[in-house]
Amino acid sequence: MTHARELLDLLDWKRRVFELYAKVRLVAGGQEGNPEAAWSRWRDERDVLFRTHSQSPVPEAERDAYPGVPLFPYDPAFQTTGEVVPAEHESLDIAASDGGAYRFTRFAMVRFDLPDAPGLALDAYWLEGYGGGLFLPFRDATAGRETYGAGRYLMDTVKGSDLGTTAEDRLVLDFNFAYNPSCSYDPRWSCPLAPPANRLAVEIRAGERNTVNATGAADGRPPS
Repeated sequence: MTHARELLDLLDWKRRVFELYAKVRLVAGGQEGNPEAAWSRWRDERDVLFRTHSQSPVPEAERDAYPGVPLFPYDPAFQTTGEVVPAEHESLDIAASDGGAYRFTRFAMVRFDLPDAPGLALDAYWLEGYGGGLFLPFRDATAGRETYGAGRYLMDTVKGSDLGTTAEDRLVLDFNFAYNPSCSYDPRWSCPLAPPANRLAVEIRAGERNTVNATGAADGRPPS
């Protein structure tokens, strides 16, 4: 049974993540209009949370020596927006890291271009259940080598990760903010994984790299 203290700690974690992404949207899209400065703040505040918070996905024994989330350098080429194209609703189970599944509704397709890869698309999913939320995972051609093999998340609004929309109702897609699911750090977490429809054939060398533990090993492999 989960104790009340743990639930309050989880509430605090979620509150801090929501606040962090509110700052990101303000700095990246507000009067400052500085996505790289927003990314720097996101990087620094996540490092503090991962090292110090009781709900960090980093195993407790590794937190004090945790070197920080491994990221590619910020690259503005991977900052874009996506057109949300409505699709016929389809309810489906998305496989989870622990062998289970989470129920989502595919409700739209998000179409976008990158400088060397025009005409890309990702399916957009809505978490079924109380409250719901937008879920936008992806897996690209770097997976299993430079990035987590099961894919990364760009948006998961039920957990607070939300890069916002433009005045034209396009989703902000800044792949520099792509991050690994919690299960990449510790298998005690259960995470939905990127489904086949959201697997991209291009390399997206932006955002979070392979998870690094306190010894400097990435995904269980010694550093090169």
